[in-house]
Amino acid sequence: MLKCGPVGRDGEIRDVAGTLLSTGASARTLLLVGGAGTGKTAVVEEARRAVVEQGATVLRLRCHDGGNTPGAAALADGVHHVLTKVHDRRSPARTSAVRRIRLRNTVRDGELTLLSTLSEVVADAARHLPFALVIDDVERMPSATASALGLLLRVFRPAGVPVVMAGRPARPGHPGHPGHPGDDGVRQLTAAADRLLELPPLRPADVETLVVRRLGRPVEPALVTAVLWALGPMAGTPEAVLSVLDSMAERGDFLELDGHVCLAEPEQALRLTTDVARLSRLCWPAGPPDAAALDAAAAVARNLEHAEIRLDDLHRLKPGGPRRAGLVDRTLTPLVGDGILTVDEDRRIAFAVPALAAALRALPTRHAVSSLHALITRSLTDRLGAETAGGGYPRLADHVAAAGAELDDALAVDVLLAAARTDARSDWSRSVRAYSWALRRLPPHDRRTPGVLYESAELSLRHADHPGALALGEPLSACLDASSTERNREGLDHVAGVWALAALHEHRLPYALDAGPRGRAVVEHAPAVAGFAALVGPYGLGPVTRRPGTEAHPAAAAADPRPRSGPLPSAAELRLLAGAAGSRAGLSDALPPDAYGARTLDGLQNATAHADLAGALAAVLGDRYTGAGDSTAARYQVMVREYLQGDWGRALASARRIEARSRTRGSTAGPAQPARALAAEIHCARGELGYARAWLELVPDTVAHPLVAWARLGLRYWSGQVQEALEGALDEVRRARREGLLSGIEKVLLRYLSFALLEAMPSAMEKALDELEALDEEVGSPMTREAVLVGRGLVRRDVDSALAALRSVRRRGDAYLELLCCLGLVEIGDDCERWLAEATRGAQELGIGRATRTSLGHMTRRRNLVLPRVRPARDELSEEDIELTAMVSRGATNRQIAARLMWSEKTVERRLTRLFQRTGCRSRVELAAAWLDGSLAHRDPVPDGGRGTAGGSFPVSGPGSPSSRR
Repeated sequence: MLKCGPVGRDGEIRDVAGTLLSTGASARTLLLVGGAGTGKTAVVEEARRAVVEQGATVLRLRCHDGGNTPGAAALADGVHHVLTKVHDRRSPARTSAVRRIRLRNTVRDGELTLLSTLSEVVADAARHLPFALVIDDVERMPSATASALGLLLRVFRPAGVPVVMAGRPARPGHPGHPGHPGDDGVRQLTAAADRLLELPPLRPADVETLVVRRLGRPVEPALVTAVLWALGPMAGTPEAVLSVLDSMAERGDFLELDGHVCLAEPEQALRLTTDVARLSRLCWPAGPPDAAALDAAAAVARNLEHAEIRLDDLHRLKPGGPRRAGLVDRTLTPLVGDGILTVDEDRRIAFAVPALAAALRALPTRHAVSSLHALITRSLTDRLGAETAGGGYPRLADHVAAAGAELDDALAVDVLLAAARTDARSDWSRSVRAYSWALRRLPPHDRRTPGVLYESAELSLRHADHPGALALGEPLSACLDASSTERNREGLDHVAGVWALAALHEHRLPYALDAGPRGRAVVEHAPAVAGFAALVGPYGLGPVTRRPGTEAHPAAAAADPRPRSGPLPSAAELRLLAGAAGSRAGLSDALPPDAYGARTLDGLQNATAHADLAGALAAVLGDRYTGAGDSTAARYQVMVREYLQGDWGRALASARRIEARSRTRGSTAGPAQPARALAAEIHCARGELGYARAWLELVPDTVAHPLVAWARLGLRYWSGQVQEALEGALDEVRRARREGLLSGIEKVLLRYLSFALLEAMPSAMEKALDELEALDEEVGSPMTREAVLVGRGLVRRDVDSALAALRSVRRRGDAYLELLCCLGLVEIGDDCERWLAEATRGAQELGIGRATRTSLGHMTRRRNLVLPRVRPARDELSEEDIELTAMVSRGATNRQIAARLMWSEKTVERRLTRLFQRTGCRSRVELAAAWLDGSLAHRDPVPDGGRGTAGGSFPVSGPGSPSSRR
C-alpha cells in the first residue's frame, strides 16, 4: 500500500467513493480488480477516508480471516461482527437473530434461510444508520464463502447497503495450470457486482510522480526511464516500482547531483527486492513457488543472463546432460504459464520482467550455469565442427563465453573467431564481444593475435564503439611485449591509436598515470600514442604534461603511415588538434598549405576554447570522423551546444548524466572536468553558489584549462572573495600561458574586466583590455576578437565596437555572451531602455540570478532607469500545483488537502495564495471553474510578487534552486 496516497488513481477513487455514498434506493455493488501491487487496498482506503470525512459510515466485512468453516456460516460470522458496530435500540435483537439462525441451519436449505435472514437484519440496521460495506482481498476468500456472498448479493441483496469489493482478477485456467484456488470465488463475485472497475497500469508520468514522492527529491529522467525498462509489463504497478526503488536504496545505487537523484548502476542491474515472500506475492499470481521451483527459476535467470537461449537449443541436447523433458516440462513450462517467461516467434526464451530476472540472479541456486552453455555449444560443434558451427550459428559465441572453463581454449577460439567474422556486418556489437572473448583466450605469441586485434579495433572504430576499443588495452600491451616482426608492429601501432582515441573519447588518460602497467607498456611500445596524449591538456582531460614518450616525434610524423585518409587522425592532424589551443602562428606551423578554410579553423578554435574534443575532431576530420558514439565526449559536445544556445536546464541535465555515467559501476568512462566546470558556471550565474561550489570541488587543481579558471573566478567573486578572485584570475592566466593554453583565456580576461567595472577599478580595466588585445594578436580567433570589442566598448565607451561584438556573437551563437553585450550597451549605449529590455529578457530566459541582478542594479542606478516587467520564461504550474488545483476543483477542504498531500494546513493556505496570484484567480470557485473548463491551461502565469520587477525583484534563482524549494 502506498504511504502517501495512491498516485494516478483519482478517477478510480471518485468511482469507489461514489459507490460508498450510494446508500438508500441508489445503493450499488462494485468490484475493484487489479493485479498484485496495483494499489487496490490504497484506492479503497483513500475513498473510505474521503467519504468518512464527509460524515458517511463505512464498515469492513471480514469473512475469510477466521478459522470458521467456509460458506454461509463464515459469512454470518462476518456480518455478526459488522452488526456489533451499529448501535441502536434494536442492535441486540439483530445480533441474537443472526446467532440463532447461524446455529440452527447447516444444510443447503438452511443456508438459504440464513442468507435471507442476514439480508433482513443488515437492511434493518442500514435503515437506522446508513452505512456501506467494504470487502478486501476477495481472491483469498474460500470458494464456498465467495459463493455464499455472491448468492447474498444476487438474490438476497440487503436494501440500501452499498458494497465495494476488491481483489485480483480471475485468471483463465488452461491444461496443466488450472489457476489460483480463489479464482472461482472471484468469478462468482464478478457476476454479482453491478459494476466491475479494473485498475489500469500507471502512466509513465504517474510513475515519475511516484518515484519523486518516494525519494523526496527531483529525479533525473534517465532514472525513471531505467525503472520503466527494468519492470517491462509491470512498469505501471506501484508496488513493483517501490520494490525496485527500495532495492536500489539498499545497495546504494543512487547518486545526488544538484539536488537531483541520479542512477549510479547499469539499468540491466536494476532488480526487484530479493525478499522471497514479497517477490513471490508480486510475481507469482497463482501462489508462491516452493523452494525447488524458486531454485530452478534462479538457475534459468542465471543461464539467460549471458546468452540467448531458444527452445531449439534445448531440443538438441543429448541424453547425457540436463534432460530436455525435465528441463522444459518441470522448469520452463510453469514459468511460461505464470507469465514469468516469454517465448517469442523465434522460440527465444526471455524473462518478461528484467528486474525479476536480476532479483532471481541474486538468489542462491544449486544448479551449475556454465555446464548448460557448454552442452549447447557441443551439440553443434560435435556435429558440424567448430568453425562451421561458429559461422553458421554466430550467437553461439555468447554460449562459449558463458561456458568458461567447461570448453577448451582451442575449440572456443575457433568458434568465437568464426562467429565474430560472420557477425561483423549484421550484428557488430555481438561481433565486438566475440573478438574480446577470443582475445582473452588467445596467447599473446599466437600468430593470429595481431590480426584479431586489428580486426576488432577496426570494427570498434568504424562503429564509434569506444568502450569496446578500450577493452583492447590489456591484450594489446601483452601482444606488443611478445611481438618481434616489423609487420606486426605496424598493425599494432594502428590498434594502439584506436585504443588511445577511445581513451580520449571516454575522458581517460592514454598514458601510464591512468592506464596502469599495461597502459605504460602501450605507450612505451607504440610511440603513436604520444600524439593522442598531447591532447589531454588542451581539452581539459587532465594536466598538461611533458613525459618521456609523449613529446612530438618529427621523424615519426614524417613517416606517418596514416595520411589524411581513414577515420584515425594522422600525426599532423593530432598536432593541429593540440596546436589549436595555442597561438595562430603555432597553428599555421602545424597546417599543410591551404589544408583548411577559415571557417573550419574558427570552429576548431571555438571547440578548443570549450574543451570540446568531439567538436574539434569533427572540424579536423570532416566526413572521415565516424563520430563520438555514446561516449563522454559525445555527451559533452551536446552539453556545450545546449549551453551556447541558452538551454541551460538541459545543459545541467547533460552534466548530471555525464557525471553519473562516470560513477556508474562497471563504466569505462572517466570524469569530465570541462562538464563539471561548465555546470559550476551555470549555477554560479543563476546564483546557486552551493551547487557551483560542489561542482568545482570535483575538478582537480592540476587541470589548467581556462574554462576552469573562468568558472573559478566567477564563483570566488560572487562568494564575496573579490580580491582573491581577481588576483587568482591573473595567476590562472599566467599559468595557462605557461602551459600553452591560450584559447579560452579571453573568457577569463573579459570576466576580470567586467568585475573591475563593478568594483570601479579603471586601471585594472585598462590592464585587462591591453592583455585582451595582445591575446587577440597571438590567437586571432573570433572569440578573442569579440572579447576585445566588448572590452573596448566598456573601457573606452565605444558603442560601435560593442555593437560589432553583439552582431558577431549572434552569428556564432552564444546566449550568455550576447547577454553581456546587451549589458555593456546598457552601460554605454544611447538607446538604454531597448538594451535593458533585451538584457532583462535574456537573463530571464537563462534563469540568471544574483550576478545579473547586481549588474543591472548598478547600471540602472547610474542611468536612472527602471527594470522592465517581463513574464518569466518556462514558468509553468508544477505537479504539486496541478494536484492542489484538482483537489480544490473536487471541493476538498484545506484539512483534506493537507492530509492527502502530507502538508500542514498553513502550507496549504500559503500554496493556495501563491496559486491565486500566479493564475489571476480570485477565489476557489474561480480556480475550480478555470480548471474544469480547461481555460487554466491557456492562461499565462502571472509572475510571482518577488520576480520580474525592479527593487530586488529580478529572479535570484531558477525554479529548481534550493532557495525556491525552501
